[in-house]
Amino acid sequence: MRKFFFLLALFVITGTSAQDATKDKLLTILQGELNREVTGFTKVTQPPYFIDYRVNDEESALINSSFGSLTQSFVNRERTLKVHVRVGDYLVDNTHPRDGNDRDMGFAGYDNSSLPLDDHEDAIRVSLWRTTQDEYKAALEQYNSVRNLMAVKKDEKLPPDFSKETVAQYYESPGARLSEIFGKETWEEKTRQYSKLFLGDASIVNADVSFRMTTERRYYISSEGASVVQNFTSAYINVTAGVRATDGEIVPLHQSYYAPTPAELPGDQTIENDIKNMIVTLQKLKTAPLADPYTGPALLDGPVSGVFFHEIFGHRVEGHRLRSEMDGQTFKSKVEQKILPESISVYCDPTVKQFAGTFLNGIYLYDDEGVKSKRVNVVEKGTLKNFLMSRSPLENFAHSNGHGRATAGLSPVSRQSNLFVDAAKTKSSAELRQMLIKECQRQKKEYGYFFKSVVGGFTITDRHTPNAFNIFPTEVYRVYVNGRPDELVRGVDLIGTPLAMFAEIAAVGDTHGVFTGFCGAESGYVPVSAISPSLFVRRIETQKKPRTKIEETVLTAPVTSNN
Repeated sequence: MRKFFFLLALFVITGTSAQDATKDKLLTILQGELNREVTGFTKVTQPPYFIDYRVNDEESALINSSFGSLTQSFVNRERTLKVHVRVGDYLVDNTHPRDGNDRDMGFAGYDNSSLPLDDHEDAIRVSLWRTTQDEYKAALEQYNSVRNLMAVKKDEKLPPDFSKETVAQYYESPGARLSEIFGKETWEEKTRQYSKLFLGDASIVNADVSFRMTTERRYYISSEGASVVQNFTSAYINVTAGVRATDGEIVPLHQSYYAPTPAELPGDQTIENDIKNMIVTLQKLKTAPLADPYTGPALLDGPVSGVFFHEIFGHRVEGHRLRSEMDGQTFKSKVEQKILPESISVYCDPTVKQFAGTFLNGIYLYDDEGVKSKRVNVVEKGTLKNFLMSRSPLENFAHSNGHGRATAGLSPVSRQSNLFVDAAKTKSSAELRQMLIKECQRQKKEYGYFFKSVVGGFTITDRHTPNAFNIFPTEVYRVYVNGRPDELVRGVDLIGTPLAMFAEIAAVGDTHGVFTGFCGAESGYVPVSAISPSLFVRRIETQKKPRTKIEETVLTAPVTSNN
């Protein structure tokens, strides 16, 4: 469960001029110490064949307000170092499975080091030396175990442990500092005003508005000669509120916004209107009935459909996971087979910054292994064509396609970026609704479901547990066959298994929705977006949500006002 010689390679040189890179003191220190260590390792019996350094230099601000009062406000900066050392060669190295079953599933553990914030050369070089030495000792021990295993299993035929890729050199000059694009006092006041809108109703028991701003400079260098320096900025607003229903259950709603900078976030009027609409829905949820388990037809609005595809499909086409015999490998043997309706295509593209005016979260120029990002067509006209690949090869997929990703301090594995679902044949919203009603009549159902919003979900892909998914809707309506008005319900989880659900997709809508968030997996939480049209599904299954927050009040809540 880990991932690494020195060779001549083809270089791609892009970005700002190399002359600017020589002025970057941290980059100069990193390259100097890596070169020193490469030379030093030539004196040992079993030198590493690959070493890389990843440094995330991040400034962040977090502000939180609740019911019009500031509850948290701080600014922080840290530098995180991650060192990878590979012993052996590209075909077999220390990351090779030692139990004979489990292929490389990424580098487990948060074994990062902190670097000094100032560019003090001696202090930084000592940290680099110490971390590299520790990683080498661990890698050497692992490789010796691998060699013993390979001596027994001489006929084992598996893909190489590491791919050879075009080596990139890319440099961006330092971007704006956090203080230059973020006004702390301004956003403290904004979060106060946004959260103040929830005052005046004692049944709303929590109402938090948070703002997070991050500026990050990422350094990647390797013994192959790669040198990639990129800047990232992100700004998020998250609104979370919960209402006490008539039976005492606390029912939550969520709303979030993302843009590269605070200036590009929606304006005050837009956010305040959204919060007011959110309050209206919360009021309805107070008396909304609890839903019973259900199986039958359903409509999934764009954002819900996006999470649906992210969970049940996206994680199952991440290549590193398909190397493992512990994984369910749902789609591994289905390349060039039809897995979706012929009208549907799916691709991942980390180069797209916006869709229909909405900023996308899963953007980057180079991934966390120094490989250039690009569009990957995963499904073309219903047929599976490709997987999302890092530098961990898979049978018939020998190279990375720029999807090796990780959070600071963790090791990259193949992950999603911006996941797009497209359809050649679409229906209007009205047509989809009529299809839903007709299918309910055919199945003799009193109603179908319309899933309007969602907070997230999870999926299980290994073969020792049910290979299933669970999506967490927050706004769900019953659509009645007899013309009765749609009814808001609560307590619904959307569950199922991938192949069964794919087989039930009957039609696709003509408008797309965007869900933006963070995806958690072996390499931590990475920013992603899912862009999808609405779906009509002939049969879905729901279960009741766990009821963990039942509250009976003893005292009457104080009277509050948002004036």
